[in-house]
Amino acid sequence: MCKNLSIDSSSLTAYIKIKDYLLTELQPILNNNRPIIFVCIGSDRSTGDSLGPLVGYKLKSLSKNNIYIYGTLENPIHAKNLVHILAEINFNFKNPYIIAIDSCLGSLSNIGKIFIQKKPLMPGLALNKQLPAVGEMSITGIVNISGSFEFLVLQNTRLNTVMNLADSISKGIYYFILKSLDKSYSNTKKVFDIKY
Repeated sequence: MCKNLSIDSSSLTAYIKIKDYLLTELQPILNNNRPIIFVCIGSDRSTGDSLGPLVGYKLKSLSKNNIYIYGTLENPIHAKNLVHILAEINFNFKNPYIIAIDSCLGSLSNIGKIFIQKKPLMPGLALNKQLPAVGEMSITGIVNISGSFEFLVLQNTRLNTVMNLADSISKGIYYFILKSLDKSYSNTKKVFDIKY
């Protein structure tokens, strides 16, 4: 099992790498029937911070078979409601495996890259917000350069960059969900075939 993954969102195979990574890393979670919750963090009021809600918007109809999507353009998860949403998730699900998705600022050479790490996400760091760590895995997309005036940088981020990241991430998760449904279907079929 690998710890981290770094992918360029402009690569034609980016979504395949995301799907393969998630299938490999989350297989034990799927086998144990733990609910998998994708928590898409961000705001639709700032271009640079809209990555999470865009991914959630693209995947919102795929909450099924023990995989759930939280945070969309219609119902974003941000600094003001994050603690409440996490409490709600932990109340409604037994031992959920949370994967946090958010935009991030980084170096110029990393703009447009996706990082998947097996560690919690620390949302709001760029804007010096004190928020709880989220998840056991994190998916971040580098939307712009870090430095000073982060708020202005996020406001002046190119939508094209954010959309490319959102497309790759959501497509990778989409195919991961489809493949995990196929596996559960084929496992059920095998058991059925053995019995009869």
